[in-house]
Amino acid sequence: MDPISQGALGAVAAATCVDRTDVRKGVLVGWAAGMLADADIFIASASDPLLNIEYHRHFTHSLIFIPVGALVCAGFFWLVTRRHWLLPFHRLYLFSLAGYATAGLLDACTSYGTRLLWPFSDTRVAWNIISIVDPIFTITLLALIGIGLVRARPSWLRFGLVSACGYLAFGYIQRERTSNLQAELAESRGHAPVVRSTVKPSIGNLLLWRSIYEYDGHFYVDAIRTGVFGGKKIYEGSAVPMLAMEELRAGLPRDSRLARDIGRFDHFSDGFLAHHPTFVDVVGDLRYAALPQSVKPLWGIRIDRSQVNAHVPFESFREVTEEERAALLRMLWGRDLGDGEALDAPR
Repeated sequence: MDPISQGALGAVAAATCVDRTDVRKGVLVGWAAGMLADADIFIASASDPLLNIEYHRHFTHSLIFIPVGALVCAGFFWLVTRRHWLLPFHRLYLFSLAGYATAGLLDACTSYGTRLLWPFSDTRVAWNIISIVDPIFTITLLALIGIGLVRARPSWLRFGLVSACGYLAFGYIQRERTSNLQAELAESRGHAPVVRSTVKPSIGNLLLWRSIYEYDGHFYVDAIRTGVFGGKKIYEGSAVPMLAMEELRAGLPRDSRLARDIGRFDHFSDGFLAHHPTFVDVVGDLRYAALPQSVKPLWGIRIDRSQVNAHVPFESFREVTEEERAALLRMLWGRDLGDGEALDAPR
C-alpha cells in the first residue's frame, strides 16, 4: 500500500510491545520499520525499465527477510539514539520486528503481487482484499495513533491494530461476495465454466470492484458494485482477446532480450495481458485501469520486433479525465451511467 498506510500499520503493530514509558519511541521505530521494505523502490536501471517493477515487493517483502529487515532498522535507531533513549538493543529490535513483519503481509492484501515466499517461490501473492490506497483504512489508523500518542496509552494503538485486521476481514468478505456475483454474471452470459477469474477493489474503496474473467480466448471486464447491506449493480465493460505467450513470442529468438522481457512482464501481470485499445504495439497489464470496467490499462510495454536485443520500454497511461472521475463517482454511489460515461464500447 502507500507509505503512510505501511508506516501506520507498522506503528500500531509495534505498540503491542510497548508500555506507557516508551510508547512514542515504539511508534516511531515501528513506523520506520513498516516503511523500510519499500526501499526496494530505489532498485532501478535506466537501461532496463522492467527492473524496477520486477524488484518492487520482491525480497525485502518476503517472510524470510523479516528478521533481517528488522535488524537493519533496529541497528540504525540504536546508532542514532543510544545516547539519548537509553533503550537496550533488544527492545529496539522487538519494535522493529513487529513493524517490519506487517510490510509484506499488508502488501499481499492488495492486488499488485508480493513475493512473500521468496526465495522458495517466485509466486506473486495477491489476496485482493484492499486497494493500494484506502482512505478509511489509513485515516482510522492515523486517528487512533494520534489519540494514543497524546494520551500516551498503548491501548489506543493496539485497538488500531484490531481495527486494521477487522477492516481487512471485511475486505475478504466483500471479495468473496463479489466473486459470487461475478460467477452469476458469467453464467447469465452462458460463459461457464470460465478458465480463470479475479476480482479486485477499485481505488480507495471496498464497494466498487473490477471483475475480469477469461472465457473462449477473451477477457471479459466489468465493474461490480457490491453493497454492504445487499444490493448489487453491474456496469458492463468490454471483451478483449487475451494474449498468449506463444503469440507474443512468435518469430522471436527464445534467448533474445525482447522475448525474455515479454516473459518478465507476463509474470508481473499474472498473465492478464491484452493489447492497448489505442496503441496497437503496446501490451498492457489488464489488471489495472482508471475505471473498473475499462480495458484501457494503466501501464504496459511497447513491443518493437525490429529491436529484439533491446529492453522493452515500460509506459504508463495514468491520465484520468474529468469524465472518468465523474463516472467513477457515479458508480461508487450506485448510480446509472449515461451513454457518454461508459467510455469503453459495450460488447
